Amino acid sequence: MTSPELRLLRPGDEAALEEFLAAYAETSMFLRANARSAGLLDWGEPMQATYVAALDAGRITDVAAHCWNGMVLVQAPSQAAAVAREAVRWSGRGVTGFSGPWDQIVAARRALGLATARATKNSRDQLYVLDLARLVSPPALAAGEVHCRHPEASELELLAEWRASFSLEALGAADNAELRRASRADVQLQHERGTDWILLAGPTPVSYSVFNAMLPEIVQIGGVWTPPEHRGRGYARSVVAGSLLAARKQGVQRAVLFADPDNAMARAAYLAIGFRIVGDYGLVLLAH
Repeated sequence: MTSPELRLLRPGDEAALEEFLAAYAETSMFLRANARSAGLLDWGEPMQATYVAALDAGRITDVAAHCWNGMVLVQAPSQAAAVAREAVRWSGRGVTGFSGPWDQIVAARRALGLATARATKNSRDQLYVLDLARLVSPPALAAGEVHCRHPEASELELLAEWRASFSLEALGAADNAELRRASRADVQLQHERGTDWILLAGPTPVSYSVFNAMLPEIVQIGGVWTPPEHRGRGYARSVVAGSLLAARKQGVQRAVLFADPDNAMARAAYLAIGFRIVGDYGLVLLAH
């Protein structure tokens, strides 16, 4: 069996990369959005990554990206191990986690000798997809009892606290000063990109969501957080629906997200506004 042709992607390869990834749109959001926003050069700046592709007769068949934050992203149906190894070799940075179709990140993790490394998050999530023409607006949102908008600057410190709480509960993060710093930086970055959303009941912020990847035709929901004292009132589905109603007005046609299959409340919320489950998606965060 011959070895695949592997190549570091450089400026000029954007069209070929996009053509390949578009065929796997639901599970390539981070790869596509990051490449579009930050290009294919890697200086270690936010959203940048080292991209390596496997090729067959000159066409891309598999891709891995080793990102500025240490995450390895894969869309590699047949060569996940090979492209992941090569991306990490070229980047020279440490690995902090993996994201992509579940079987592919299992292969990539094994290839990098990290199959048994301790992880704070090791989740085979359910992948949800929604055609925004079928979006169902929750009654409270439709009636104006709650409303969704971009946060104001004065609300960002509260949202940084919420982001830290989300990381503790959903991602298994350690509660320390570094988490607080990273949470503030993440909230600030999302705000600067205009991809953050807050839900208010009267004057009170009650839920938060972001588009953690965004393209003109499709967005990916992430980081949905409702503080415990506000749960059980449908706020999560309203903040997600509100953000998608706004996106639909801008021409976005589809939305995707992935969620823990054991989270029954999240599953009910997403199905209620029209999402359907179409597959799986893996997320692994390695312990420091």
